[in-house]
Amino acid sequence: MTDPVNEQRRMGLGMQVIAWLLILGMLTWYFTGLVERQHNPNQQVATTVTGDGVREVVLARNRQGHYVTTGAINGQPVIFLVDTGATGVAIPAHLAEQLELPRGRAFITRTANGDSTSYATRLDSVSIGDIELRNVEAGVASGLATREVLLGMSFLRYIEFAQRGDTLTLRQYPG
Repeated sequence: MTDPVNEQRRMGLGMQVIAWLLILGMLTWYFTGLVERQHNPNQQVATTVTGDGVREVVLARNRQGHYVTTGAINGQPVIFLVDTGATGVAIPAHLAEQLELPRGRAFITRTANGDSTSYATRLDSVSIGDIELRNVEAGVASGLATREVLLGMSFLRYIEFAQRGDTLTLRQYPG
């Protein structure tokens, strides 16, 4: 025969363990989201369209001083790091595989980490909010070990961009 007092203690201890696990799980979820929002403060991008059809997106700078934003390649969600020093859009190889991008001719890219081999590809569409370009040149970068796509000048040269304070404004004019 079991002792009802010991049974209640065990049940109480079990409930405390479950409560602590739930609290730890919720704190982990909250702080993971907080860190992600600090890295990418532009997870929800809003587009303003003026009367003359200009589409405008305003990005906030993250704590490291970079402009990171959510966008899409060929309709698939990605995270962009705006890089005006990059000649083209550079996609990490592991992400290019997920996006099922074809690899074209190989070429050498010069980076801060040295030379690396990349493969030419063409993107049907690249978008940030309602700003969208079609038929964008890009490279699948085998040496790029990030989860972000570098959004370089093969996209940015068709967009007006201006930095002021901690914001970067992107504008796409009609036509």
